[in-house]
Amino acid sequence: MDVAPVHELPKLPRRARDGHKGTYGTVLVVAGSRGMSGAAVLCGRAALRGGAGLVRVACPADTQPLVAAAYPGYTTAPIRQHADGSVGEGAADEVLELARDADAVVVGPGLGRDGSTLALVRRVLNELKDTPLVLDADGLFAVSPFADEFRRAAPTVLTPHPGEFARLTGAPAPTTDAARREQAVAFARRCGGVLLLKGAGTLVTDGTRLYCNTTGNPGMATGGSGDVLAGLIAALIAQGLSAFDAAVLSSWTHGRAGDRGAAVLGQTALTATDLLDSLPAAVRELESHW
Repeated sequence: MDVAPVHELPKLPRRARDGHKGTYGTVLVVAGSRGMSGAAVLCGRAALRGGAGLVRVACPADTQPLVAAAYPGYTTAPIRQHADGSVGEGAADEVLELARDADAVVVGPGLGRDGSTLALVRRVLNELKDTPLVLDADGLFAVSPFADEFRRAAPTVLTPHPGEFARLTGAPAPTTDAARREQAVAFARRCGGVLLLKGAGTLVTDGTRLYCNTTGNPGMATGGSGDVLAGLIAALIAQGLSAFDAAVLSSWTHGRAGDRGAAVLGQTALTATDLLDSLPAAVRELESHW
């Protein structure tokens, strides 16, 4: 496998003394649906914890009041929906308009899997030409199995867990570490973006480089953990890191927050909101190297 191993973490962007919220990037989170508002909340909060200056969460209209009430730090935008709460016709136009002001976009957490949602995700992929994109959860479902039509010129990060990776490739999930690494690298080369393959020893690769994460623990195998990671990646991209460096640094920081949370609460009781609460201390460790 012709790939360069990465062992050193990228540097966390330093905050400028004269910086303001516009300095540190705007993240648009396209997430949530009826019964899945928590995914949007977790992702939006994580983007703020990751240092993004501004975060806007776009979600179906019925879900928007719940997401807005859950946290005051981000703004929200309702998008069109069907009567059942799923994404409606015209929502893609609204998302693309909102994305005009974004430095990074997350698409997918808790968004749903109906036909109109799949169409929205695919249209955003095709028409959002220049903006970095993090594709997570239901966003990954919309492009499975992955085909060349979904390749983007702009920076793109895909964040599957093993089951989602199997859907993306159309092949069984790898069962050995060696196969996992080989398939991750091969897929990243084919998709033309950055792959973050979750699991024990999360892998990050762009097809030429490979990072194997060493932080994290089994307590992080809980609903919402991936939503936190997706928001964190987008925040770092919005602050100027490359897609690969943002994915690497987010993987470490996310896992480190999980380790810090587990040290206090134990692994069994750990939840996604505990990861959010532990993120500041993990980020502070990175700031100590400025």
